[in-house]
Amino acid sequence: MILELNRVLEQVGKDKGISKAILIDAIESAVLIAAKKKYGADKEIESHFNEELGEVELFQFKTVVADVVDPDNEVSHEKAVKEDPGVEVGDSLGMKLDASGFGRIAAQAAKQIIVQKLRDAERDNIYNEFRERKGEILNGIVKRFEHGDMIVDLGKTEAVLSQKEQVPGENYRPTERVRAYLVDVKKTSKGPNIILSRTHPGMVAKLFELEVPEIHEGIVKIKNVVREPGSRVKIAVVSEDRDIDPVGACVGMKGSRVQAVVQELKGEKIDIVEWVDDPARFVCNALSPAQIAKVIVHDAEKSMEVIVPDNQLSLAIGKRGQNVRLGAKLTGWKIDIFSESKKALAMEVEKSLWEIPTVTDEEENTEGIESSEANE
Repeated sequence: MILELNRVLEQVGKDKGISKAILIDAIESAVLIAAKKKYGADKEIESHFNEELGEVELFQFKTVVADVVDPDNEVSHEKAVKEDPGVEVGDSLGMKLDASGFGRIAAQAAKQIIVQKLRDAERDNIYNEFRERKGEILNGIVKRFEHGDMIVDLGKTEAVLSQKEQVPGENYRPTERVRAYLVDVKKTSKGPNIILSRTHPGMVAKLFELEVPEIHEGIVKIKNVVREPGSRVKIAVVSEDRDIDPVGACVGMKGSRVQAVVQELKGEKIDIVEWVDDPARFVCNALSPAQIAKVIVHDAEKSMEVIVPDNQLSLAIGKRGQNVRLGAKLTGWKIDIFSESKKALAMEVEKSLWEIPTVTDEEENTEGIESSEANE
């Protein structure tokens, strides 16, 4: 240990982004292990960093006795008082050891401990940094692929964009830039595991927050986002200011804002609808761009019958039922869609069934008597 160790610790801490206290703890641990290798693991030894001297000091604690029997663990009272005049028999006294001659093996052990401590501290710093960034969109470079999973270089560390979190139809190659949503950060024995996604609905919400100042400022709020990655998104928004149209704010001048999001999502279609308290109106909005003629609400089942003009039926349902499926997810209501002609026909059939005369109990009894008389 040299007098400039303080300066070295500060410089290393600055370069690696590690606190000086962590580095000091690493050095104290390393020197303690090295000392026990030299003096024996059974010895009661402590190490302390002396900032004034810029060195690590070693102390072996021995029991103060009148007559020494075990020199390795005991010290005579006569010798002890020279170190500490107030010491008494039975006390434990720390006696300074020579920390300069550990040798090559001890030095190597100390180095390994320090390197490991530095590595652990760096991993903790990375974990803490990215844990606080959960829910953000990160920029990285595609480094390689492992069993279909994309390994992304974030600069300080690597992240994983698993195959299931990749959008179908999107293809990336090594060295290409990629943006992804930070889903989670987990601690592992090999360091932090940073999990990314390009399919998460949160990515759409975050992209709009980056593109729409009103969302960033909290004037327009995103109530819900539902998505079928690579195909279509529905997003419900509401404004806290009556003078600001939430849908218009998200679309932007000539569609500039929404197009920026569409471009990042590689052409994914986006429906922006206004969120309202009234469930029926909200469902009508959620089935956009289809026009709705009538809504029948069944509160008990939390379901709705939505009636649309005949020429709007396919638009309301969507390709392979996608529009109504996303609308149901967005609103939380079960939605059944009918065309006006089909609903009218169903009502006519139901009305006809009600008009068919029914046989009463009295008529049944009369018919039974007449039949009996005829047989006689």
